[in-house]
Amino acid sequence: MGIYWRDSLRKTTILLFLVLTMTSCGLIESKQETPIEMVAYAALTDEESELIPVSPKDSIVNKVTVNDEIKAVIDKKYNKEEVYSVTFKHTENNSSGNLVVFVDLDKKTIVGKIKQGLT
Repeated sequence: MGIYWRDSLRKTTILLFLVLTMTSCGLIESKQETPIEMVAYAALTDEESELIPVSPKDSIVNKVTVNDEIKAVIDKKYNKEEVYSVTFKHTENNSSGNLVVFVDLDKKTIVGKIKQGLT
């Protein structure tokens, strides 16, 4: 009876370990934030998203100070001094520069977008 009990305890311990491991992996995964570039990409129209030749991850994310140029293209109610800019690389054409999406500091709310002017 001792061998049966040890085998049963071992199997129960392994099963409990597996259940806890799987549960904790799910909890960790659910706490992860969506990357800012993917939040910005989700806000694009179909036409805008077609401009991205590679991947939304092929972008530049910067925290920038809201200046007059940015104020002109973002939500008028946005009153913070900084915003994230997500510049999608390789979206320029002959008449305009790269597509830029502005995201609130909460990393979830889109506050504006613009095609940069060519210099």
